[in-house]
Amino acid sequence: MTAAPGVRGGGPGYAARVTPEQAQKPFQDARDALDAVLARPEVIAGVSDAVRRLAACFRAGSKVLACGNGGSACDAAHFAEELTGRFRADRPALPAIACVEPGHLTCVANDYGFDQVFSRWVEALGRPGDVLILLSTSGNSENIVHAAAAARERGLSTVALLGKDGGRLRGVCDLEVVVPGATADRIQELHMLILHVLVEGVEADMFGKS
Repeated sequence: MTAAPGVRGGGPGYAARVTPEQAQKPFQDARDALDAVLARPEVIAGVSDAVRRLAACFRAGSKVLACGNGGSACDAAHFAEELTGRFRADRPALPAIACVEPGHLTCVANDYGFDQVFSRWVEALGRPGDVLILLSTSGNSENIVHAAAAARERGLSTVALLGKDGGRLRGVCDLEVVVPGATADRIQELHMLILHVLVEGVEADMFGKS
């Protein structure tokens, strides 16, 4: 079998272009980013606050909505399914919805513009007492900014997971957790870890699971 055009095969005599040292660097970068989080008490306090808000939301019979773009959309979906489904142990299902339905996204993007895909969804599904989780590595995504505004207008609580300096969303939401990271991938990895901590914290708070 021949390699695709422009792709070098791995047959006899092939010299790897990525050294073990180069392969190790992303792991070191990820550990450095995590160490930076642990050195910021405000991040840990924010995560703890988010757990409290989510548990209170569920106890009141309300739901959680989550949205983000690209990899953050995948993180939002993963977060929602661990609440509606199962994380580590059996417990009652918890109401959570991620805005990843392609029919809605393409309809709104076509009719109103991509900037409105999340705000229209919040308008349709959000109710007072619900919590909206906003995922943005930059804090500057226009559709996420619009979603935060729509949530405020409808009485939802807003929790944003952000990166770098927090961007336009910093100071806008009820709670913002801003993590360090030089690149979007490192920030997203921290966001996914935080989402897991949120689920674990809610389960411990509500059901004594750990």
